[in-house]
Amino acid sequence: MIKVDNCLISEDIVEKSFACNVSACKGICCIEGDAGAPLDKEEVDKIQSHLQEIKREMDETGLKTLKHQGFVEKDPFDQMLVTTCKPNKECVFVVRKDGILNCAIEIANTKNSFNFPKPISCHLYPIRVDQYNEFYALNYHRWSICVDACTKGKKDDVKVYQFAQNALERKFGKTWYASLEKSVKEYFNKKGSLDVK
Repeated sequence: MIKVDNCLISEDIVEKSFACNVSACKGICCIEGDAGAPLDKEEVDKIQSHLQEIKREMDETGLKTLKHQGFVEKDPFDQMLVTTCKPNKECVFVVRKDGILNCAIEIANTKNSFNFPKPISCHLYPIRVDQYNEFYALNYHRWSICVDACTKGKKDDVKVYQFAQNALERKFGKTWYASLEKSVKEYFNKKGSLDVK
């Protein structure tokens, strides 16, 4: 593990390659899975405060789901707050454009600049963050539907943490990310010296 402030980071996040390839996967992560996107209370409030702008970007099924079920519910397995899903298992905010799944929140934010690009759990993916008291554990979530992202990451020489830079800076701050980059260099320098022996 690599430690940066109060965060414990899996080595996979700095060693594995990843660069999202939406043209190949078509954004299927917005459908696959057991529940909607995890949300925290502040994110629920943020979405609610900009719901009118977001609704203008949603599709008919999403709007019907929103009307009858709202946009947030509790995951029956762990009681976490998650986005509701349409009957076809898409997140309530999913919209299709040119055969690719997009996020109505992200589209609305681009047009209206309300400083909330998407839920942080979506923005950070494939990094999953768990909190234990004052500590955070950051792990790389492997998923078969992201095989093209792994291939593209290797081709473009992009590691998981580099792909997720904007999301990590949003979550922990730019100073934290700079510390992560320094820790990554130290990690590989140390690993290289051990490999030589």
